[in-house]
Amino acid sequence: MENKTNHLIRGLGLTACTMIVAGSMIGSGIFRKPSSMAAQLMSPELLIIIWIAAGLITLIGAAVNSEIAGMISETGGQFIYFKEMYGDFTAYLYGWSVLSVIQTGSQAAIAYAFAEYVGYFFRFPDLPKVFQDFSVYMPLVGNIHPFIDFGTKSIAILCIVFLTGVNYAGVVFGGAVQTVVTYIKIGTMIILSAVLLIFGGGSGSNIYTGFNMPQESLPTIFAAAGLALSGAFWAYDGWNNLTFVSGEVKNPQKNVSLGLLFGTLIVIAVYVLINLAYLYVLPIDEMAKSPLVAASATEKIFGNLGGSIISIAVIVSTFGALNGSILSTARVQFAMAEKNLFFTPLGKVHPKFKTPHISLVVQGVWSAVLVLSGSFDTITDYVIFAAWLFYMLGAAGVFILRKKMPDRERPFKVWGYPYLPALFVVFAFAFLLNTVISDTSNAMMGLILVLAGSPFYLYWKYKAEPNRSAESGKD
Repeated sequence: MENKTNHLIRGLGLTACTMIVAGSMIGSGIFRKPSSMAAQLMSPELLIIIWIAAGLITLIGAAVNSEIAGMISETGGQFIYFKEMYGDFTAYLYGWSVLSVIQTGSQAAIAYAFAEYVGYFFRFPDLPKVFQDFSVYMPLVGNIHPFIDFGTKSIAILCIVFLTGVNYAGVVFGGAVQTVVTYIKIGTMIILSAVLLIFGGGSGSNIYTGFNMPQESLPTIFAAAGLALSGAFWAYDGWNNLTFVSGEVKNPQKNVSLGLLFGTLIVIAVYVLINLAYLYVLPIDEMAKSPLVAASATEKIFGNLGGSIISIAVIVSTFGALNGSILSTARVQFAMAEKNLFFTPLGKVHPKFKTPHISLVVQGVWSAVLVLSGSFDTITDYVIFAAWLFYMLGAAGVFILRKKMPDRERPFKVWGYPYLPALFVVFAFAFLLNTVISDTSNAMMGLILVLAGSPFYLYWKYKAEPNRSAESGKD
């Protein structure tokens, strides 16, 4: 069925689809999160188990989305899925959340990590103390200090502005940048892992300790595992970005589903491999004390030069992840505007570049604001809570669509139905509950930003109905 999104160019093939998935996932998390996860678990075996478990759970989520993507190939991805599953209100809240926190917060965090690694080479000046002390109070969250680490935040914002411009100029250009950068960073991570394992002078006893853990860690092991899963899920996040650009994919019924699965499998393999390499060189307690763990591991072999080399690799990696997120996410607000559930200008396409240019600009501005809102870990924690709330609803929606659209063609069907999707829903609920208990302030920040869109929904519905009536009258 033809729809208005067809005036966007279908210029992305299977390779570009796979690279959007893998490139959006491999960014800052795999270089930054292993340190905090190691500190939470203090067990190398548990660390690897968490990475594998989080990867397999993510793969189930990708498989569920693959079934739905094969049925629905409009630009907007999960926003369109939620509209079919639950109706306008849930779809609107998802689209609002993507703009308010989920994807823009992700972009802010990735850009912040990019700037942190640029800071490995340059010392950024700080603002005077009077600015650093300035704070804004958020209920249930606490004080936010926008001008702390302002040098790092400025570099992050400049990166967002630049890549917004790249994707403003065309989806094919943005997709080509994504493919090249993703090949480079996957190759770099494989080479890095091989170098660490062959020349790192480490020990297999760093990887397997017989599950020895500090006694003081045992009473809180379940809460620690939940927090570590949150970190791993952040590193795996971004797998669904491809669905947002379904309307610009060639043969989307096939390529979106395959791209989701291939991209996720590649990332699981790479993540487990590089964490084994980290552990081989760095004992778990040393990893826990190293915020920039990739640089610390490489310095074991090459000294300061090794740290510089890996920092460049991380800069490239985060650059590619940010590009993939910016490329795909702006299509959600574009789809919302087309459905008369958001500002109409965001549904416009640039007459020359054939991109949702206004949506891209609005997204870039808000991502820059979120950079000012907190540190890397703060941003990622409230993004993950909001994202998994909708991942749970999305997986539950596959049951709804099986009943609602039993005769719709499904080029791909999720494996193990109904058990695997049900397992994903149960796990997502437990994960959210654990996050509320163990990380209340960040969970509340994510929830506040999601629910903040509720009052505006009535306005958009009130505005949309006359528009639909007017369009029907013209027909």
